[in-house]
Amino acid sequence: MTWLAAQPYYKVQREVSGLKQKTVVHDRTMYLYPDKIATERRQFPIGDVFDMSYRKMGGEGGMLYFHTKQGVYSYMVKDDPRNFIGAFKELVAGK
Repeated sequence: MTWLAAQPYYKVQREVSGLKQKTVVHDRTMYLYPDKIATERRQFPIGDVFDMSYRKMGGEGGMLYFHTKQGVYSYMVKDDPRNFIGAFKELVAGK
């Protein structure tokens, strides 16, 4: 199945070993399909996602929020997700 839109996001993981702490940034991509949104670890059926919102934080990037039946899920993004949110809203409006 072909995706309709893609949005890069990242996850920050802190690893502690001994007396050292290391920060690892994992770059990932989420995809909007006609029937679901797929991230690295989760899949959200389109019918379970009520809305999406974005809040800019700091000088660069922000948080992309999925408002779902199971609660709110947040994803850190570097780029403005306006196109991804627009594609989602267009898809939902057409159903």
